[in-house]
Amino acid sequence: MNLYRLLQKRASHGKPVRVGLIGAGKFGSMFLSQVPTTPGLEVAAIADLSPDQARAACRAVGWTTERIAATRFVDDATAMIALPEVEVVVEATGHAPAGIAHARSAIREGKHIVMVNVEADVLAGPLLAREAEAAGVVYSLAYGDQPALICELVDWARSCGFPIIAAGKGTKYRPEYHASTPETVWGHYGLTAEQARRGGMNPQMFNSFLDGTKSAIEMAAVANASGLTPPPDGLAFPPVGTHQMADMLRPGNAGTLHHAGQVEVISSVHRDGSPVTNDLRWGVFVVFEAPNDYAARCFQEYGVVTDATGRISALYRPFHLIGLELNISILSAALRREATGVPTGFRGDVVSTAKRDLRAGEVLDGEGGACVWGKLMTAADSLQHGGLPIGLANRVPLLRDVPMGQPVTWDDVRIDAADEAYRYRRATEAAFPAE
Repeated sequence: MNLYRLLQKRASHGKPVRVGLIGAGKFGSMFLSQVPTTPGLEVAAIADLSPDQARAACRAVGWTTERIAATRFVDDATAMIALPEVEVVVEATGHAPAGIAHARSAIREGKHIVMVNVEADVLAGPLLAREAEAAGVVYSLAYGDQPALICELVDWARSCGFPIIAAGKGTKYRPEYHASTPETVWGHYGLTAEQARRGGMNPQMFNSFLDGTKSAIEMAAVANASGLTPPPDGLAFPPVGTHQMADMLRPGNAGTLHHAGQVEVISSVHRDGSPVTNDLRWGVFVVFEAPNDYAARCFQEYGVVTDATGRISALYRPFHLIGLELNISILSAALRREATGVPTGFRGDVVSTAKRDLRAGEVLDGEGGACVWGKLMTAADSLQHGGLPIGLANRVPLLRDVPMGQPVTWDDVRIDAADEAYRYRRATEAAFPAE
C-alpha cells in the first residue's frame, strides 16, 4: 500500500528507479505509456531488434522528443543489461529461449528481472528464480498480466486464513479452437484478415490466445508460483459466470473441478457459442472457503455471495490492464525487494500436443502455429511422458508420426542438445523434482 510513497522518497533523493526494457511491442508500449505520469520512474534504455521501431512506439504512446532523446535505444539486449544505470530489467520479448538468456544475464549483472515473458518462466522459471535468489536479486512475474494478479488473490485469501478451492482466469473457449491455425484464426475472432492486418495483429500470437496454449502457459505459471496444482487431464474450461463460481467451481458431483486447490480457466461462452451470463472473459478469480462456522456466519452478515452451504465464496477482478500495471512489479522489486509472484516449484508444465495428424519430416512451428497447441499437464505427468515443452517446439523436425490429440515427446523430434535453452530446461527438470 505504500509503493508510491517509497517511490517519491527515492525521487526526492535524486535516485529514480531506472529500467531497461527488452522488447517494445504491445506489452512494452503499454508500460512505456505510463512512464511520463509516474514521477521517480525512468526508462534508461530500450533494447529491441529494431531501435527505430522502438522509438516510433515511444512517440505513439506520447513520449516527448526530449524524453526519447534522453533514452538509449539499442539492438543488443545483453549490452543494455550491463549498463550501470539500469536497476530493473523488464523482459517482454515473448520468446522463451531469448527470455531465459536475458534473465540469466540480468541475474549475473545483479539486476532485478521482471519476466513479462511467461513462456520462458514456464519453461525454466523455478531454476531462474533460484539463481536470482542466490544472487540477491528479485525474479518476478509481471503485474498486470493474469498470473501475477491471480497470485495476488491467492495470497490475499491465504493471508486471511481462507483455504483455497480454486484460482484462475476467464477466456473465450470452444473445443474446436484447439485446431485453430494462423490461417483460420480471424474467423473465430469475427475479423477479416484485412481488418487484422490494419490493426497490426499478429495471427500466430492471437492464435495462441485462442487455441488454449496461452491459458495453459498462464495456469502453469500460477501453479508453479502458488502451490496450486493442475487438473490431471488438462484445463476443462467450464462455462461459468461470476454469479455461479461459488456453486460450480468446487470438486464433486455438483462442481466442475477435479480437486480442491486447483488452477482452472472458465469460458465466457457455452460449447454452442452462446454467451455466458456475467462472464469473466478478461478477469481473474479465487474461490475460497470459510474455515469455521463463525466465519461462515460473517459471510452471511456482510452480504458475501456463497454457495448453498454458505461456506464457499469467490472474489474476482473483472479485467486486467496488462502493461499499464507493470509499474507495480518494477517498483515492488526495486523498493521492497519483493516479487509479484515467483515460481517456488515445478508443478505445472505445458506440453506440445498435435493439432492434426503430424507426419515425420514436418517442422513444428511453435506456440500458436499450425502444428501443435500447448496442453496443461502436471509436471509429474509431463516428465513421465517425456513431453516436449511448448517453449521448445519451434523449428524442430519430427522424426516420426504423431496422431492428432497426442502429446509430442522428446523422442519424436530432433533437437539440438547443445542449445542453451534446451540444456537449461533439462537442468530445471533435474533440479526440481516434479510435485
